[in-house]
Amino acid sequence: MNAAHTGATLAFLLAVAPASAQNVKITPVGSHPGELCASDRAMVFEDPTGVRFLYDPAHNVTGGNDPRLGTIHMVLLSHMHGDHVGDQMLKAPGAGTCANPERVPAPNSTTAEVAAAKNAALVMTRAMSGFVATKIQAMHAGKPIGFCPQTGGATVVPVETVCASQTDLGGVFVAKTAKASQGVEITIVYASHVNNAPPALLSKPQQEAAKADGAVFEYGPATGFVVRFTNGLTAYLSGDTGIHSEMKTVVHDFHKANLAVLNLGNNPGIFSSGAYAVNELVRPASVILTHPNEPVTESGKLRPASRTAALIKELKPAAYLALSGRTMEFDSLGKCVAGC
Repeated sequence: MNAAHTGATLAFLLAVAPASAQNVKITPVGSHPGELCASDRAMVFEDPTGVRFLYDPAHNVTGGNDPRLGTIHMVLLSHMHGDHVGDQMLKAPGAGTCANPERVPAPNSTTAEVAAAKNAALVMTRAMSGFVATKIQAMHAGKPIGFCPQTGGATVVPVETVCASQTDLGGVFVAKTAKASQGVEITIVYASHVNNAPPALLSKPQQEAAKADGAVFEYGPATGFVVRFTNGLTAYLSGDTGIHSEMKTVVHDFHKANLAVLNLGNNPGIFSSGAYAVNELVRPASVILTHPNEPVTESGKLRPASRTAALIKELKPAAYLALSGRTMEFDSLGKCVAGC
C-alpha cells in the first residue's frame, strides 16, 4: 500500500469516527439470537453520552443479571401487561421455539428484577412505578424507594440507589451523565390501550377479589414514550397502542419524532392500521418493527408469508426488524447508519 493510499485511508477513518461517536445505539433483546420472534419486545438504547436504558423488559431477559444487558441506568415500562412488565422470564436465549420461547415464572417481575440488579431509575407513570417499587422493596428487606434526585432539572446517572422518576402522562424526565452538558429527555405520551396487571403478580387478596368480581386491576393509562437523545435523534416508542390522533398532533407536530419503534400485534390492530399511522401520522424517517406476536424471521431472514412482511410492503419510511442482539445505529436525522 503506497503512502498516498495509506493517508487517504487514515483520513477516511478519522472522518467517520466522530460521526459514529454521535450515533444512538439500539440493541433488541429477544428470545433467539439474530431473530425477531413472537414474544420479543425488549430493547436497550444507548445515547452518545453513555446514558443507557432498557425499554419494556418483558419475557425477554433471563433475570436482573442477564449478561446481554450490560450497564442499565433506567428502566422504562409502557404498561402492566405480563408480556411487558414481565410476569415470566426467558429460561435461556434460544430455548424453545421462535413461535413459543421457553419461559419460567418471574414472581417479582422482570422489570423489578432488572431495576434492582442494576440500581436503575424507574421511568414510568407513578401508578406503575409504585407497583414495581413495592416488588423491589420486598426484595430489599422493605427499604423504601424514593424519587430520583434532581439537579438543575436533571437526574445524574448512575443513581446511588433505585429511584422513581415521579412522572405521569405528559411528564418529562431528564437523565444525564456527570460530565455531559446535555441530558436525554424522556416524555411519557398517550397510548390507546388498557393497563391491567397480570394476576400472577397480584397479592392473594387482590387475586381473590378480582376473581370474585370478574374484575381486573388497572394501573392508570397505558403509555408510550418520546425520547430526545443528545445527538438530536427523537424516537417515538409506541408501546402497545391502536391508532390515535396524538400520533400526529403530539408525536409528529410537537415532538417531530424522526424514528419510530412500532409495536405490532393483533390486539391494538396495528397490523391493519400501522401503515396509515406511520406513513400519514407519525411520518418518521425510519421505523423499527417489534412485538410481532408471530415468528417473523427464520435464520435471520424475513418470512415472506408473515403479517409483518405484508405490513413492510405498505410502509413508506425505511423499515428495520428488531433482530435480537443486532445493534443498530441511528444519526440525528433518524437514519440507520450501521447495523442495518
